[in-house]
Amino acid sequence: MDPGRRRADAPDPDPSRRAFPHVTDIRYSPPLQQAPSADAEAGPGPRAPERRLWGGEPRERGTLWPEPPGARVQEEAEEAAEPKPQRKREPYLDNVKFLLIALVVVGHSLVPTLAADASRSLYIFIYTFHMPLFVIISGYLSRNFWNSNAKTNKLVDTFVVPYVIVEVGYAALRTALGQKWSLTIIDPAWLNWYLIALLFWRLSTPVWKRMRFPIPVSIAIYLFAGFSQISGDFSMDRFFGLLPFFVIGLSLQPHHFEWLNKRWIKAVSVVVLLAAAAVAMVYSKTKLTLQPFYFKHSYADMDLSWWMGLGLRTGLLVASLAMCFAFLALVPRGETWYTDLGTRTLYCYLLHGVVVLPAKELGWLDQPWLFGPLGALAIATSAFAVAILLCLPETRTVFKWIIEPRLTWLYRRPSEAKPTVGS
Repeated sequence: MDPGRRRADAPDPDPSRRAFPHVTDIRYSPPLQQAPSADAEAGPGPRAPERRLWGGEPRERGTLWPEPPGARVQEEAEEAAEPKPQRKREPYLDNVKFLLIALVVVGHSLVPTLAADASRSLYIFIYTFHMPLFVIISGYLSRNFWNSNAKTNKLVDTFVVPYVIVEVGYAALRTALGQKWSLTIIDPAWLNWYLIALLFWRLSTPVWKRMRFPIPVSIAIYLFAGFSQISGDFSMDRFFGLLPFFVIGLSLQPHHFEWLNKRWIKAVSVVVLLAAAAVAMVYSKTKLTLQPFYFKHSYADMDLSWWMGLGLRTGLLVASLAMCFAFLALVPRGETWYTDLGTRTLYCYLLHGVVVLPAKELGWLDQPWLFGPLGALAIATSAFAVAILLCLPETRTVFKWIIEPRLTWLYRRPSEAKPTVGS
């Protein structure tokens, strides 16, 4: 055969004559149940852009060199004008989020009746896992947070601005209820700690994603943080106290949630939660301190020796994780009547204090008949109803300007070119 000729079915030795195959972006994680929600409120973001060849502009699949600037301006403008179909939210995580936010309202409402064994037992059961699981879900939804400009803007839109507004609002509410005016922006009051802690957890996300062993490192930091009496300024005490849960959430993948859907896992989960309830009832009768369940106090604050403190924090971490994954295994996977409510949990979290705080201060939650099993049930039921009300779309319509302000004027458009030196 003539060496200068090539068979029609032989591979082309010249790579410049072949179209490039599909390139998979390894940063993209497959969706939970084939289409999970990639963000708590905003829903899934766009797929990562095509990789670049030798730098320069992104290359069209099947072509060798990038097109000259401006060659596709008209085509891109037409594509931008056409509405892109959005991926449907999967209900599972929304179900989890609503049930957790309802437990937050229940826990805060039980405080005036903690002298009763029934309320104290339920309180301990809830506080052992509900905020750790909230932090795990926040970590899971933060995996691709820095891959989207819109999500990055939310660091200010749904954290910093609402934090300041809510802090001032609750200071005014406390004053109206007869307390002394107190406003300390750097020391978040009551439930506002979560906003600022989540802000710093998400700011630390790139560091954890670069580490080879992020979970062991975060657990070591969590354990050794107990030796220091960390200030509550900027929620640093909670930042370190709940850090492993956020990092574990960052490390989770969709197949881990699928693994929890097995029947034998669900059976074990029922046993775990029943055992946890029994332990909570026993612990409530001892009248021991509730400080460990807040994940913020040092060993010295709890009058513990160093080895007892390490043992307590380790045991609490194991118990919390066991309850978290047991709870996740038992939450329904499909659409439920409360699935849509789970898309607006931020409103319930920030606004439920407007209902619970006056109820505490005015004595509505410490009536004698509430100190017992029926009283705990009544408080839990009422708190659950409040959670439903605050997660309704009408609540979002009224308070969206506070909770989700539109600050588009504050950000530079991604298409704006950066000025070059000497221009």
